[in-house]
Amino acid sequence: MESNFYVEVGYQQKNHGKERICGDVFLSRRIKEENRIIAVLSDGLGHGVKANILATLTASMAINFTREHKDVVRISEIIMNTLPVCSQRKISYSTFTAVDIEINAQTSILEYDNPGSFIMRGSDSFDAEWNCLILSSDKNKGKEIKSCHFQPRKEDRIIFCSDGVTQSGMGSRKYPFGWGWENVQEFVKGIIEQQPDISAQKLASRILNAAFKNDNYNAQDDTSCAVLYFREPRKLLLCSGPPYKSSNDKKLASIVNEFPGKKILSGGTTADIVARELNSEIKDTFEFHDPDLPPLSFMEDIDLVTEGILTLSKVSKILNEFTQNYVPGKGPADQIVSLLLESDEIKIIIGTKINVAHQDPNLPVELEIRRTVLKRIARKLEDKFLKEVIVEYI
Repeated sequence: MESNFYVEVGYQQKNHGKERICGDVFLSRRIKEENRIIAVLSDGLGHGVKANILATLTASMAINFTREHKDVVRISEIIMNTLPVCSQRKISYSTFTAVDIEINAQTSILEYDNPGSFIMRGSDSFDAEWNCLILSSDKNKGKEIKSCHFQPRKEDRIIFCSDGVTQSGMGSRKYPFGWGWENVQEFVKGIIEQQPDISAQKLASRILNAAFKNDNYNAQDDTSCAVLYFREPRKLLLCSGPPYKSSNDKKLASIVNEFPGKKILSGGTTADIVARELNSEIKDTFEFHDPDLPPLSFMEDIDLVTEGILTLSKVSKILNEFTQNYVPGKGPADQIVSLLLESDEIKIIIGTKINVAHQDPNLPVELEIRRTVLKRIARKLEDKFLKEVIVEYI
């Protein structure tokens, strides 16, 4: 991996009142060939479907124009000129915050009318010297956009949110004018002081839950929070399948033994090979936490030992259907998913020896061969969860 640090992206949202669709939209994209991550949060006018359409349009444009390295004024002008006009209020309106991270280079933030982003360097706030630009075109004259550029360091965090967070609690005795930007920042500072390594996802959840509590557990607006965390990467190794040549069994065991992170062995033959080569013992259990899958096994220095293709197929299905509301179970596939999502740099070793059992025509059609399932998992981890994934065949 080229980067000195990993950028973890986490976000949480709550819909306004009983709305089924959130009027805020968060999008993130990893551009692998440029070693960049772009994240955008947009808040559409009003609530529900209309707001979601405005926000989706804005966020999509912001992510695409940022990718093309367009000038910040040009990005803002194009977005504002493109948004449809509300037939009732006669305005087109959607706020946005766009963060462009070039790994090992500078990070840029562009804001229009969202609450100000703030940067935490450890548990201290960091002033990135913001520039304020006033648009001068006829249609957007007087509108104000803010931007900044800075060189990130390990343990930096960027926190940005919609006004559902800063205005939460408005009208209450405690926060008559809303929670406020400064109170949010103090809240974040306190959490980081208590938990210096809190993940981006958990920090976003803590902020959102506090805002929800301010609103007496009935969100008065669409409420969103995103956190980008620059940190030491958490590494994971997933091995499945015996090597094509048995002479490579020692090589597989050596990779597993020397890997500096968490380790998963998926497949009975794979586990047997590693146990044999490392003079280790596999202990089977008979605790069926998932009725669809064989139970876990245990091996010293290995974090998870599971059955192979059935379990991996279920992992692929969970990742595909994953939403913010997913609560992991205790089954083998759920445990693999939890470890994958907790990790940043994931190395997948695929054994290429054909397993005769998987060619049985009586097995379900959806039971695909191992390498296809693992390639699908790798692609989903990269595209949907912005993980850094290396796939190797043995």
